[in-house]
Amino acid sequence: MKTDIHPKYYPDAKIICACGNNWETGSTMPELRVDICSECHPFYTGEQRIVDTEGQVDRFYKRLEARTKFSEEKDAKAASQITPERPLAELELGKRALDAFKKGGIETAGAFLDRLAGGDNALLELDGIGRKSLADTKKALRRLGYDVPEAE
Repeated sequence: MKTDIHPKYYPDAKIICACGNNWETGSTMPELRVDICSECHPFYTGEQRIVDTEGQVDRFYKRLEARTKFSEEKDAKAASQITPERPLAELELGKRALDAFKKGGIETAGAFLDRLAGGDNALLELDGIGRKSLADTKKALRRLGYDVPEAE
């Protein structure tokens, strides 16, 4: 065995746990401090408690909170997109169709859906509205998440 390469061995090294438990054992360090021991570890004690020495639980709860906040914001944004007060001008329809709807007193998505409840013919009676304009408007509303009934 080579000389002067091995650390000094302490046969009576003192181990101190964070819970206050102390004992002696052999080690290359005269004193050791530990966070958890057999007196306080949940496996040995049978207690249900979370041992969090590196903040992992806190990080998990922060990520969980951020995820729920993101989900709530996403749901609120989706709900605001299908509001009945949305102007038909935002649907990117043709100018001719928009003018015809405006003459008929239909300027919002809610007014369009109310009129559509009476059937497609209720909208086709408007001057300047044809099947293509009606189909384009329905497609645009469905794309935004509105519940548009199918044609009879």
